[in-house]
Amino acid sequence: MDLEALRAFLAVVETGSFVSAANARRTARATLRRRVDELEAAAGVPLLVRTGQGATPTEAGRVLAEQGRRILADASVLMTSVRELGREPAGTLRVGMPVGLPAAFIARLLFIVRARFPRLTVQLRFDEDPIARLLHDVDVAVGFGAPPSEGAWTTYTVLSVEERLVASPSYLERCGPLETLDAVVAQGLLVWEQPGEDSSALPLRAGGVVRIAPSLRTADLHLLRRLAADGVGIAFAPHVGLPDEGADVTGKLVPLFGDQVGRRRTMVVVIPDVLAQNPRVRAVIDLARAFLDSLP
Repeated sequence: MDLEALRAFLAVVETGSFVSAANARRTARATLRRRVDELEAAAGVPLLVRTGQGATPTEAGRVLAEQGRRILADASVLMTSVRELGREPAGTLRVGMPVGLPAAFIARLLFIVRARFPRLTVQLRFDEDPIARLLHDVDVAVGFGAPPSEGAWTTYTVLSVEERLVASPSYLERCGPLETLDAVVAQGLLVWEQPGEDSSALPLRAGGVVRIAPSLRTADLHLLRRLAADGVGIAFAPHVGLPDEGADVTGKLVPLFGDQVGRRRTMVVVIPDVLAQNPRVRAVIDLARAFLDSLP
């Protein structure tokens, strides 16, 4: 496909006429028409409905416009990757991360990246569903989920964490002995809510679930653990192996019924395939994976 012809077609679709597109692209109208005509000839179907008032895409034109924008974006990323080969990573890397990761975890990782690649700017964007942002405005997403259904993605597993029931000693003293799982569930749990998951189901080690009515649901991992550490309630939360900011949460939280309730959760890094071999992206991913491998 001729990328210049595709750019000309998209300009007409976005501006609504050949005149406006030619002005926007500072191109002769005849040149623009010729490129769009060549694209229609290659497609074998009309792509635009042309009237005296302007031009609108046909059904085939709408499909081409939607996919064509991705093609141009991918081509731009590819050329950038080629230009960056052999150079020190620089520019801006947009990273989507889940809300509520321990501040110590993020600070240590960014310190390493900054020390290794001083010319690289990292733009962090926090979201309850950072992987979904890959379709919009981040280059790399870190999260606990699967890649989007649209597009082609490269996925790396970077960390496996244990999700379990935990409570503070002060809360356990206050509520009295909890000798059965039913007694724990009756307290009303604080749960970690992830996109697309049923947060009213407590997973059993032996298989199956126990239905619960959570007293609080949140995607903020740090907040969830702090609430449990401060004696607000019993939390079903992951343990990432690093202290949370502002409290010795690891020392305060007591696991409950670990032989009956719990599961492993996998943290992944998801990258569009077109970016997977970008030197800037690859360098940071490799550095981050080495950092995560070094964690206790």
